[in-house]
Amino acid sequence: MDKFLVYDVVLLVLFVLFMSWFLYTRKHNLKKEGLLYLYRAQWGVKLIDTIGKKYKKTLTFFSYVAIIVGYILMASMIYLFGKIVWIYIFEPAIVQQIKVPPIIPLIPYLPQIFKLSFLPPFYFTYWIIILAVVAITHEFAHGIFMKRYNIKIKSTGFGFFPWFLPIFLAAFVEQDEKSMGKAKNFEQRAVLAAGTFANILTGILFLFVLWGFFSLAYNPAGVQFDNYAYGVVNVSMISSINNILVNNPTIQDILSKATNESLNNITIGNQKFVADKEFLQKQENNTGLIILYLDAPVARSGMIGAISEIDDNKITNIDELSSALNKYSPGDKIKVKTLTADGESNYEIILGEYPGNSSRAWLGVAFADRSGSGIRGLIYSIMSSFKNPNTYYTPLFGAADYIYNLLWWMILICISVALVNMLPMGIFDGGMFFYLTILSLTKNEKIAKGAFVGVTYFILFLIFLLMAFWAIAIF
Repeated sequence: MDKFLVYDVVLLVLFVLFMSWFLYTRKHNLKKEGLLYLYRAQWGVKLIDTIGKKYKKTLTFFSYVAIIVGYILMASMIYLFGKIVWIYIFEPAIVQQIKVPPIIPLIPYLPQIFKLSFLPPFYFTYWIIILAVVAITHEFAHGIFMKRYNIKIKSTGFGFFPWFLPIFLAAFVEQDEKSMGKAKNFEQRAVLAAGTFANILTGILFLFVLWGFFSLAYNPAGVQFDNYAYGVVNVSMISSINNILVNNPTIQDILSKATNESLNNITIGNQKFVADKEFLQKQENNTGLIILYLDAPVARSGMIGAISEIDDNKITNIDELSSALNKYSPGDKIKVKTLTADGESNYEIILGEYPGNSSRAWLGVAFADRSGSGIRGLIYSIMSSFKNPNTYYTPLFGAADYIYNLLWWMILICISVALVNMLPMGIFDGGMFFYLTILSLTKNEKIAKGAFVGVTYFILFLIFLLMAFWAIAIF
């Protein structure tokens, strides 16, 4: 994918030059408000008018749906924000591994800058395309529901950084505040929730696009295992390392007897394990329990990558791998071909005995549950529902990964924007949505404003705490 970086940077430069020319020639339409320059126009107003007036009954129904979705998103965001606060305050080890500030704008090349290997590259072309789609659909949805409830629209337009960095940052549909204030509480909440509802619908749409593209652009080519078979053991129970007897050892005792030259043989009673010294050193600070690889054929071979062939027979999923291994007996030698991003590798492996069944051949690969739990697990399972778990796929053409990652980021950012925007905080739609909800429940404007201000400042305080604990963990 690095080959796209050069083209991406060239496109970034060309885009900045074009926007500089565009804004300079239309500077009479620019007005500075806060940190941004706003370019006001009437683009899309006729389309907003047409949809808002023509489909009133349909939009009334979707008003209820959007408000319900808004509350679900708000509750989900409060939960996620609470989890993030907990992690940054009470689990600094995780923060040290991630290193990314808890509050940072989504900028091009973010995963590359912070070396976030668990995320695909994020190019400028991704950023500008996704930002345009997310912002325009979000704001047009606001506008359509405004028109449905006869709220006046003053203008539409785009927001930009100052002239020295003329990069499109946001879209907007500018409402008439007096007209908005005269609308009913329900109508205002529908307008506010419409943007995030549109983001969710956009994410769902692109999920189907991703599913269709993936089925056409990729082929199953192997089985991707996550690790070698391993066990969690108590260090004090280790009886020998490299045939040297030990009694009630510590991890430092084990490290002092470990060698850098090869795998270290470790025993606990009749059980045999292996581990290289580097793997043991990573667990030096563990208290009592460490992870060791079972003495399995694949661990001794050091095999990496996705298993694509066994003795020239193609393997594309776990069932085929299991069926292939069932044809062999312990002690048989097999030839295994694996695939990685760098190419193919070949291994000769003597199969072992399956633990608890000495007649069954054993390779010793392990597969993890990648879905996780909670909201994160739900999002992951949805975004990978069209894939067979642990199957390694290869693209059918060169730009497939580029397009796939673009669609993947599109879905993720649509969901993320919908969630963040419903945080009950002043600068987001969720802030006013929260205020209107309290006002609807209490019928007391003073209580509603007090709750709105109090929650906003409380969230700001938590954000300050997040940044402080991040700085402590990193520096």
